[in-house]
Amino acid sequence: MPVKNFDSDAQSCVHAKHERRKDARPGELLAAALELFVEKGFAATRVEEVAKLAGVSKGTLFIYFASKEELFKAVVRENISGRFEEWNAEFENFQGSSADMLRYCLTAWWEHIGSTKASGITKLMMSEARNFPELATFYEHEVIQPGHALIGRVLQRGVDRGEFRAIDMKYGVYIVLAPMLFLAMWKHSLGACCDAGAQLVPEDYIALQAETILNGLSIRQTPPPLSQKNTAS
Repeated sequence: MPVKNFDSDAQSCVHAKHERRKDARPGELLAAALELFVEKGFAATRVEEVAKLAGVSKGTLFIYFASKEELFKAVVRENISGRFEEWNAEFENFQGSSADMLRYCLTAWWEHIGSTKASGITKLMMSEARNFPELATFYEHEVIQPGHALIGRVLQRGVDRGEFRAIDMKYGVYIVLAPMLFLAMWKHSLGACCDAGAQLVPEDYIALQAETILNGLSIRQTPPPLSQKNTAS
């Protein structure tokens, strides 16, 4: 009867556990970095703190990310810009009206980005962009440009289908972005400090903003002049 090599099995288990831990490290580092960047800002966050929060050494962090700037870029890609492919695919496959699509965009943004720590990246960039122009340029290319393009596609879909009136798309995009930016700023600033009575219900706020925007975009039947109404009666 063969003798089972328990020492060999134990070593295999330890090795497998080590490999699983090694594979998880980039994700753990990104999660720790996101938390600290949002809490403290980019300038005030030190890589030693990120490594400590992730449970690894500073040297281990630099195995995966060459600098704090590269770590920040990876955080943005992991939480925001890496999702544009998925969001554009949703646009292509959406079956409802353009009004429904716009409502979905706003509510889905809140569920997947706005209500999470990732929305703090927006506040961080708005407050620190001038001090870190390279990161500002990166954010412009990775987040702002594709974000504007996607919102523009939603609005243009409505115009092309005769559901929305024609508008200046450059500024139309900002009309849609405005409530999203406000919520992101609110969540990570005054919203964290206000009394309960002054707090917003994000879902209600987004619903009202969506209907307000759609009220301005939607094409309506032009009512007949008053003289025609009197003649008809």
